[in-house]
Amino acid sequence: AMAGTLEPHLEALRRELRAPDPTVLSVLLTLIAVIVTLLIWRLVQGRRSSRKAVLLLGLCDAGKTLLFARLLTGRYRDTQTSINESSAVYRVSNDKSANVTLIDLPGHESLRLQFLERFKAAARAIVFVVDSVAFQREVKDVAEFLYQVLVDSTVLKNAPALLIACNKQDVTMAKSAKLIQQQLEKELNTLRVTRSAAPTSLDGSAAGGPAQLGKKGKDFDFSQLPMKVEFVECSARGSKGEEGDADFEGLEKWLAKIA
Repeated sequence: AMAGTLEPHLEALRRELRAPDPTVLSVLLTLIAVIVTLLIWRLVQGRRSSRKAVLLLGLCDAGKTLLFARLLTGRYRDTQTSINESSAVYRVSNDKSANVTLIDLPGHESLRLQFLERFKAAARAIVFVVDSVAFQREVKDVAEFLYQVLVDSTVLKNAPALLIACNKQDVTMAKSAKLIQQQLEKELNTLRVTRSAAPTSLDGSAAGGPAQLGKKGKDFDFSQLPMKVEFVECSARGSKGEEGDADFEGLEKWLAKIA
């Protein structure tokens, strides 16, 4: 008797499954799309949160190590060319729970790419330090190193935020961030043309030619990159010399933003 009572309801359910209401189907599809989107977003966020490193890159004598020391201690100290990385946790001043791991990498030509290879996958952001005083004579070397960073497949995939820190602004002859940006874009555009036909990647691997930098058919500028690029002027030494404070408010604000 009970089976006979339920049979009409079961038959109705079978009809619904065979010919679902378009409205119900639309709602279900929308719900599935939202769930998939949330899962993808959480996966991306999880990967980003696992990348806590901020890499300090640049040529020798650009001032990376002094910036590193000043950010961590606030104090001036004499530095020398390093052959190993230095790392420490940097805590944002206005939010003690927000922190990143600063990693100062050697700038010597024979070491910098192998250290970049070791730490690039962990990079949430990159601070590329430029000597604003020596920039005019070093522009080709600066652009060469930056080019190698920007065409790296891991860097392109993860797209860490990039800050070009134009250091040593306390010196009268320092070039402005605007001029440095313009000159770097010009040099990078030239490198893109001359390197595009290279049979191997810049690190000598046989993975094929380097990735395309920027947009094909257009002069290069930093807005074409997959990561956000910003420029700041700063001075690790500070305008008052060794006894004064460093002048890098823009750098501190940027670190607070990406932490």
